[in-house]
Amino acid sequence: MRARRTAAVAATLRWSAHRFPFVEDEVAGLRAFVPTGSVCVDAGAEYGLYTWVLAALAGPSGRVHSVEPLPGPCRWLRVTARLLGARNVTVHRAALGDRCGRGRLSLPIRRGLPVHGRAYLTDGAHGPGPNAEFRVSRTVPAPVRTLDQLARESGLERLAFVKADVEGTELAVLKGGSATLRRHRPTLLLEIERRHLAKYGVHPADVLRHLRGFGYQAHRRRHGHWVPVAHVTDDCRNYLFTA
Repeated sequence: MRARRTAAVAATLRWSAHRFPFVEDEVAGLRAFVPTGSVCVDAGAEYGLYTWVLAALAGPSGRVHSVEPLPGPCRWLRVTARLLGARNVTVHRAALGDRCGRGRLSLPIRRGLPVHGRAYLTDGAHGPGPNAEFRVSRTVPAPVRTLDQLARESGLERLAFVKADVEGTELAVLKGGSATLRRHRPTLLLEIERRHLAKYGVHPADVLRHLRGFGYQAHRRRHGHWVPVAHVTDDCRNYLFTA
């Protein structure tokens, strides 16, 4: 019964991916990379768009580590996991970066409401970047961990898949997970947007160059299929990397 609840939510999200712009098309293309029993990490989970899909694919014998630094979405993830009976989901309140410690997030406010999906780590950022469009924001402290630390402390014997949507700190997440990438060779799904990376002095080509050093090939979703690409372009923000 518990597995069926999560599966029903995941099926709804996959169905919505082809019909509604607020559900990313990539959620419908993960099955080949997340077999039953997989261990996954969802970094920047927010409200769990990918967490629940990954949990359904991994099944009761798998595990999803849902990593979210903001307290509101983190509470939502924990409550939803309990309501769904998703015992294969572990929620961590943290940001992932290239070193462990304490960090601060800038959480933009629009019409009095927080815009969680646009929160970013201010440490290492040179100004707000595209978040300059928001007139109001507040600072939220959060612990910062590395992917290597998460894998070590969670006792991961295997890791099949990592999704990271972290508003420009994707390269920092990769650098903080170097040992994990070498050991486990997980498939990666990364949001790579020039506008967010730029506030950290990073270019999309830097991310591709870093991952090529680990033997990864980039792909993007086109017409329901993953196709290899050599460059990141502004018309696509989510890229899949296979080792």
